[in-house]
Amino acid sequence: MEPTTAKLIVEHGIDVTLVTLEDENILEEQQIRQLERALLPVVRQNEQKRLVLNFQNVKFMSSSFLGLLVKIHKRVIEAGGHLQLFNLDPKIHKVFEITQLVKVFDIVPPAQE
Repeated sequence: MEPTTAKLIVEHGIDVTLVTLEDENILEEQQIRQLERALLPVVRQNEQKRLVLNFQNVKFMSSSFLGLLVKIHKRVIEAGGHLQLFNLDPKIHKVFEITQLVKVFDIVPPAQE
C-alpha cells in the first residue's frame, strides 16, 4: 500500500492560521501520524497567533486523534498561541462533551441559521 499524505489546507492570515482538515473520517493510526507530521510544523511556525482547526469535512474521528489534538493544543499554548476548533459536527462535539474536553478546547459554536 502506498503512503498517502495528510489532507490539510493551511491558510495564513495576519494573526491567524486556518487549517482545514479534508478527511471525512480520521480513524487510522497511519493517517493520524501523517496529520501529526503535517500539523506540528504549522504549530511551530504559528508562534503567538491563533490557530483555527476547521472540522467542516470531518464526520468521524478516533480517540487517537483526540490524543493528537490534546498534544497540538499543548504545543500551541507553550508557544504562546491560542487554538480554536471550528465547524465541529454535532456528533463530534458530543464526544468532546462526554470526555470533558470542552473544558480544555476553545470550541467555536456553530453559527445560528
